[in-house]
Amino acid sequence: MDIYLAADHRGFELKNQLAAWLKDEGHTVTDVGAREYTDDDDYPDYGLAAAQAVAEAPAERRGIAICGSGVGMAVAANKVPGVRAALMHDPAIAAASRTDDDTNVLALGSDYISLDDAKAVVTAWLATSFSGAERHQRRLQAIARYENERSSS
Repeated sequence: MDIYLAADHRGFELKNQLAAWLKDEGHTVTDVGAREYTDDDDYPDYGLAAAQAVAEAPAERRGIAICGSGVGMAVAANKVPGVRAALMHDPAIAAASRTDDDTNVLALGSDYISLDDAKAVVTAWLATSFSGAERHQRRLQAIARYENERSSS
């Protein structure tokens, strides 16, 4: 799995720790920033970069975006058409987000999750596939239609 990692200054340390672990797990990891710690950087720069990379090849790519709360990264990533980002701190909800909603960007809040808990969430999220159930497809198609209508106007 190709994974695009993003973090601002508050998520910088957790991103670097997850990057090393994900590589050890055999994933291809691309760091879209921040690549050095800067205490006044802005999360949208990095969250949007990860989301755009995922949107270019959603079947092969997933994104993990980290800031202090995770909320800002989820908000920013969800502005990119085709991206379904969710903030999660629980492995069961992470798996459900994949099964039901086919999320492709995971947002984490570094102020609220330990490295071990983040690994558990990421593991569940990466290991779970979209169910493809008709009701879930129908709902995702409704969201895609809405995105397409707004982007063409």
